[in-house]
Amino acid sequence: MNYEPLSGIRVLDLTAVVVGPAATWRLGQYGAEIIKVENPEGDLMRGLGGLSPTGQHAGAYLHLNRGKRNICLDLKAEGSAEVMQRLIAWADVIVANMRPKALVRLGLDPATVRAQHPEKVYCLLTGYGSDGPYGGFPTYDSVVQGAVGLPGLTMARDGAPKYVPLLICDHVVGEIAAGAILAAVVNQQRKGQGVTLEVPMFETMAAMVLQEHLAAQSFDPPVGPYGDQRLLSPHNQPIKTKDGFLAVTINTDAQVRAFLIATDRGELASDPRFSSVSARAVHVAEWFEIRGAPLLQRTSTEWLAVFRAADLAAMPIHSIESLSEDPHLTAVNLISHEEHPTEGRTAVLRSSIRADDGYLPTRSPSAPRGWDTRAILEELGFTAHETAVLVDQGAAVAR
Repeated sequence: MNYEPLSGIRVLDLTAVVVGPAATWRLGQYGAEIIKVENPEGDLMRGLGGLSPTGQHAGAYLHLNRGKRNICLDLKAEGSAEVMQRLIAWADVIVANMRPKALVRLGLDPATVRAQHPEKVYCLLTGYGSDGPYGGFPTYDSVVQGAVGLPGLTMARDGAPKYVPLLICDHVVGEIAAGAILAAVVNQQRKGQGVTLEVPMFETMAAMVLQEHLAAQSFDPPVGPYGDQRLLSPHNQPIKTKDGFLAVTINTDAQVRAFLIATDRGELASDPRFSSVSARAVHVAEWFEIRGAPLLQRTSTEWLAVFRAADLAAMPIHSIESLSEDPHLTAVNLISHEEHPTEGRTAVLRSSIRADDGYLPTRSPSAPRGWDTRAILEELGFTAHETAVLVDQGAAVAR
């Protein structure tokens, strides 16, 4: 399968850690050519993401930076500015998640770049929108989680605030940024127009939370409290079975009847509190208590067979370890393996997206720091002597 709708689109990646690399990784999935600029110390995620054979390719870095060529530059060193100017001229799209003040100091901020290159698409990922009082504040995923109320939701449901044990804000905002960039590229290709995009993590995730949990407060006057009461129910939890837990969700009237019959509570199907969507919305607390009641008389495997026969949505609660061994994921070959240039045998996560009769192609492995520096400098027109000077001056790091 050779579906590459972004083939020929050049992306200059000035991002690090997760949110920016997630956005550019998605563009690479669609065939964009990406050059990642990394500082001499390396992307923080190379080590922060956990252990690796060399200490330089943590798993998260490995997966989020596939399909990207790597040039290593000290942007504060003499000589690097010329390299950056040529890279900007090369690119169709620039993506950055450096703090705005740092970009201004380096002359790489959107206003400066687009004053010289108005046709470019420049996407700046920020923690907080630049036009608000939090603009320029430092942030990380867990800080944004707290700021948008994710731990507050678990406190409302479970009595204690908890982070989602996944860099959920980084991933979600990265994907949304990739979508915004794709739309901008379409406009750029059709009309020759560039644009400056800003995608702030705080506002983006706050809007997502409020889409669900502004709820009855969406109306004037309000018709009820904040929060989707189904999701906030303390009974909205995995259902305990004889030997484990299951995830089960039932929403339609037909599904509710089937669930109650399958769990030997068929007499409740005619209870007016639970017989319709609107009735269950009024009696949400009672309904979720019934729905989440333990099913201790059978094993998870036995209950799954019952729910499959009733055509209900149910799955086992995987551990991190068992997820990678799931029979469906194994059958569709989500995980394969390859030899990495420095890390030995490594796992590869193929694209989850099918195009016609095949999945999007697997991209090249994530590159070691400075792996492509010499080749990229040559492509930008630097001679071997000029490259040697840049390396000697510390402006560039090359393998």
